Order: sequence, then C-alpha cells, then structure tokens
Amino acid sequence: MNVRLESDRLQFPVLYLTRFATGFGFATLAVLLATYVNQYDPSGLMLGLFTSGFAIAQTVAVVPIAYLGDARDKRNVLVGVLALGVLAYVGFAALDVFSGGEWAFVGVRALQGAAVTGSGLLSLALVGDRSPPEDTAQFIGKANAWRLLAGILGGGVSGVLYDVYGFGVVYSVIVGLLSLAMAGVVLVLAPDTTRVEGFPFRDLAVNARILTLSAFRAPYAVAVTLVRTWVLLYAGVEAVQGGLGFAAVAVSVVYGAERFTNMLCQPYTGRLSDRFGRATFVAAGGGAYGLVALAVPLAPTIGAEVALPSLPALAGAVASLPGVTLVLDANATAGVVDGLLGTPGESFLVLVALNGLLGVADSFREPASMALFADEGSDGDGVASSFGIRELVWRPGSVLAPMVGGVLTTSVGYAAVFYVGGASALVGVALFLGALWYTQGAEALTTW
Repeated sequence: MNVRLESDRLQFPVLYLTRFATGFGFATLAVLLATYVNQYDPSGLMLGLFTSGFAIAQTVAVVPIAYLGDARDKRNVLVGVLALGVLAYVGFAALDVFSGGEWAFVGVRALQGAAVTGSGLLSLALVGDRSPPEDTAQFIGKANAWRLLAGILGGGVSGVLYDVYGFGVVYSVIVGLLSLAMAGVVLVLAPDTTRVEGFPFRDLAVNARILTLSAFRAPYAVAVTLVRTWVLLYAGVEAVQGGLGFAAVAVSVVYGAERFTNMLCQPYTGRLSDRFGRATFVAAGGGAYGLVALAVPLAPTIGAEVALPSLPALAGAVASLPGVTLVLDANATAGVVDGLLGTPGESFLVLVALNGLLGVADSFREPASMALFADEGSDGDGVASSFGIRELVWRPGSVLAPMVGGVLTTSVGYAAVFYVGGASALVGVALFLGALWYTQGAEALTTW
C-alpha cells in the first residue's frame, strides 16, 4: 500500500528541494559547457563526448538505481545518489585547480550524469507514488517547476559567479545545495515502505501503454538532446567557430528563457492534462517543439529582417526615456549591458524568444508523459522501474545524438543540427499517434 504524504506537507517540499538542487547543478554545466568548449577546443567527436559521456553514465545507472528503488527504501537510495552528486561537483572544482584534460572532464561529466539521473528518477518516483492518482500530473508539474526554477537561477547565478569569481565558488554553491537536500531527505522524508518482488522491468517492458509512449519518446530524445544542448552552444561558441559568440551571462539568459516559460506553464498544463487527456498534451507539445526547433537557426535572419536593436542599444534607449534619465545615464547603462552580455546584436532577442517558445511547448508534453509512466508503475508494479524504462528509452537518442550533432556541426554547420532535431520531434509525434490509435483506439487521445 502506498504511503500518502498528505498528512505531512513538509515531505513534498523536501522532494521539491531535491529537484531544485539537482537542477541547479545540471543548469550550471549546461550554461558553462560552451566555456569548457572554448577552453579545451575539442574535435567534433570529443565535442559530442562532452555530452555523450554524461548520457552514457545515465544509461548505465538507470537499471541498478531503479531496481534498488523498488526493492529497497527509495529514501535511502536517494541519499546515496545525492552524495554521488556532491562528489561529482567537487571533481569539477578539482579539474580547475589541477588543470585536468579533456578525458578527465568527460569522466567527471559521467559521474554527474549518474547522480542527476538517479536523483531525478527517485524523486519523481516518490512524487508519483505518493500523490493522488487523479492529480499525478499536477504534482509532477509542481516538482518539475522547482527543477526548472533551479535552471533559471542556476544558469543566471552560475554565469555571474563564474565571470566574477571563477569555477570554485560556482561549485561550492552547488555542493551546499545538495548537502541541504540530503539533510532534508534524512530528517523529514518518511521511510518508503513499498517493496516490489522480482524484476519489474521484465513485465513493464512489454506493457502496451509503455510501448506506445516509447514510440514517441525514442525519436523525441534525439530532438531534445540536440536542441537543448546546441541552442546554448550556438549562442556561446565563438563566431569564428560558427556560433553567435554571446558572453556567458547572455548564454544564461537564453537558457533561462526556456526554463522560465516551462516553469510557469507546467503546474497549469499538468492540471489540464489530468482533466482533458494526457495523450493529447504529449502529441501537441511534441509537435510544437519540433516546429519551433526548425526556426532556431533562422534567429539572425529574423532579427535582421525585423530590424531589432542590439541589447546594449535597447538598454540605452530605455534609459533615455523621460523620467528614466533622472536615474540612469543612457550611455553608462548601455556600457554596463555591453560589459556583461557583450554585443550579441539583434539575434539575441530572437533566440531568447524562440527558446522561450520551446519551453512552452515542452510544458505540455513533460508532466503528461511522466504521469502516464507513473500510472503504469503504481499499485505495486514498480513505479521506480517504470520511470527507469522511461529513462532507458531516452538514452540511445541522448547518447548518439550529441556525437552526430558534433560531426554535423564541424562538417555542415549548426543549422543542420536543428533541422535534424526538429524533424526527429515531428517523427516521434507521428509514431506516437499511429501506435496510440493502433493499440488503444482513436478515443485514447482524449481519454488516456
């Protein structure tokens, strides 16, 4: 029988804190990845490994962590993976002190990958297992909103801290957050009393609904891995290498746009999907994501066509407005913005807007998809293993896509990466709709 946390409301906030701490660390590396690329100047294949090493470790970690989560106390396993996260970020700090090379960076990224996937899987399993069945997507949406808030703050704060203090202070903040989350799990979170005998992956792997979701999720993993990673690389890598050459703080703003819109929408879209049909939200979100992804490489063209101002020029214009000039000097304000963000030009505002639209699109898909997986693993079938299968289906695309993206970047250009990513999302939606109608019937789009 599932343990319900309604009697102790502090336990959900602790799980949300866990999501926040893990997301903060993940966001930091996402924003600073372009900085590491500029520092190491890797080959195309090594550039792919900077992301694939992370994803490979996630793949290896899924089955043992999910199995332990169903067979043992999920709380204790969660504490263990949070401790692994602390070790990973101490490792990143050590790379800076001891000037570690490319392979050392890939190795620490792999350690981070195992910690991130373990924390995410177990925290979601606990939220899904302990929330009311009719409101699962709503609770998952709230949990994801905290992770996304961490993405916004993690990207912004880490970008500023790095520019001012360097890597050491950045990783100290992450270690502190993870340590606080560990203390909360130990002191507040109620023990997990559910136990699943045997190897639940075996039965869940042939579950018709999970197979239907997998038809969408496998190609969609290629789309999200390419688009989320390459938006930031495209923004931050130097112009001579084909990127837009934004400063680290500007890259963090681009990153935060997707997280901000996703965070605002997920609790609401999760609640709507509980009411109107989660499958509809999966298909709509995936399709919209693919279409927006196709437009990303057009950001400089769009900005030039609509004659958008550069950000320093826009800041100076705002400071020149009547009344504002009493507080701000236009030239000084433009200079401050230029110093922080560089001169990204008109493409900056377009890229921020497009990444924000990607966040809106994914807010429709994510809580609905997670709730469907939670449904199949509840009632003693193994909710951690259900989320584990969800992770495993994602892994082939997330491992192979960055290496393909790295080769495409160096041989064709950044635009090709976004075209492949957008097309992959649209293919996933087509496969999902076909599989859904074949296995569940056309009415499942609104009833499932």
